[in-house]
Amino acid sequence: MSDIDLGFAEERECAWLTNRYFPSKAGGKPAWLELEKLPNNNELKCEKCQQPKAFLCQIYAPFEDEYNFHRTIYVFVCRSPDCQENNSANYLSVYRSQLPRKNTFYSIEPPIEEGKPLPEINTTKKLCFVCGCLGPLACGRCRSINYCSATHQRAHWQDHKKICTSENNSRCENVSVLLPNIIFPEWEIVVEANNPEEEFDTENDDESVEQSRWKEYQELLDAGNTGTLKDVPDSELDKYVTESEAVDDKCFRNFKKEVSRDPEQILRYKRGGHPLWIANVEQTFGQNHRIPDCELCGSMRQFEFQIMPQMLNLLKDDHLDWGVLAVYTCSKSCNLPADKGYVAEYIIKQDIIPNKNET
Repeated sequence: MSDIDLGFAEERECAWLTNRYFPSKAGGKPAWLELEKLPNNNELKCEKCQQPKAFLCQIYAPFEDEYNFHRTIYVFVCRSPDCQENNSANYLSVYRSQLPRKNTFYSIEPPIEEGKPLPEINTTKKLCFVCGCLGPLACGRCRSINYCSATHQRAHWQDHKKICTSENNSRCENVSVLLPNIIFPEWEIVVEANNPEEEFDTENDDESVEQSRWKEYQELLDAGNTGTLKDVPDSELDKYVTESEAVDDKCFRNFKKEVSRDPEQILRYKRGGHPLWIANVEQTFGQNHRIPDCELCGSMRQFEFQIMPQMLNLLKDDHLDWGVLAVYTCSKSCNLPADKGYVAEYIIKQDIIPNKNET
């Protein structure tokens, strides 16, 4: 599995995680790539509860061609527990954005990541003060703060009303506040080539050895191996251990084995490869499930990356849960229409237990 790139979470000053530096990151506000034609609010609204989805993560993943010189994939998620269903990604959405090397927003020269970080490159669009998405609604009093929805305006009002005045609206623009029920904690995602120093001896890869490795993985999680990740709750680990006894098939054993090599991985990247499934795919989605082709050019979509359950540990949201989130994108990364800066791609959510209605 040495051709798989793995993503790990690292703490970094938020000033280095803006669009100027083309980051891969989890949480915080999206670092938009294309700055004029952002996804509209309806696109980022949960179909079930009609509330804004939260920015989950973004991966900077350019193609080796001129039009895709800059390319970022964004993932959004609804945080309402009522909207989450077993093995359903209806509460998630994925968007692709790309730019040629010569564009109207960024220099053709790479950014210098030394010294003091430079400010982000701003869009001319009004953005939501709370979540960083398009903000068409302005505060009726100061007119200097915008929101994507009444929900985010209400969430911010307790802090905003203390300084909001029509006479002193410049102060409103300079005061930020973290709303953890809307914005996830921000982490840099550092992607590294997976080159294990030693391969497992498959001849001796019996159940007792595998269980020992899985126990070591759990102990690493409990200990917070890097000193930056917090402990995974016992209930979360117990759930995986207990449920695995019921569906301890080849897929789950392989998942345990691969993850135990690098226990803190939150992402696996392999464009054109295959996901590391946590359960049998046919049992989860049925035999006739297929990945839809790109709606723009008709090309086949291919696997690009997956988000691992370890990312849940960073988000501090007990309502979210998944086994695997697998992202599929247009294999050609085709040109976007002139009126679009972002195009929807496809995501699969797989949980550890197959759907009960599958036979």
